Amino acid sequence: MANILAKSDIARIVAEKNELPIKQSEEIVKNVFCIIGESLTKGVDVNIHQFGNFKVIKRVERNGHNPKTKEKIVIPASKVVKFSVSKTLKEAVNCSKSECKTACTPKK
Repeated sequence: MANILAKSDIARIVAEKNELPIKQSEEIVKNVFCIIGESLTKGVDVNIHQFGNFKVIKRVERNGHNPKTKEKIVIPASKVVKFSVSKTLKEAVNCSKSECKTACTPKK
């Protein structure tokens, strides 16, 4: 089994956890990612509580080189999406105990 979780896997898990038909779950997951992408395209930052923040940052034009030819090139200015992990998720990923809590851990 590969250590990759695809969008289809997320849709399947959402369907199972919420007792939804898979087609409905796939549409919901697709819409969530579309909303995130559209928001970032419009310059709106996305904050998902206990998960992290997505924001678009501008990279300035800079000098670089072609690794094959060693030729100097100018890398044009561009925009990139930056993700900053939340404290909750960072602690969960770095926790080595089996009883570590995540945002998805049910409350007792």
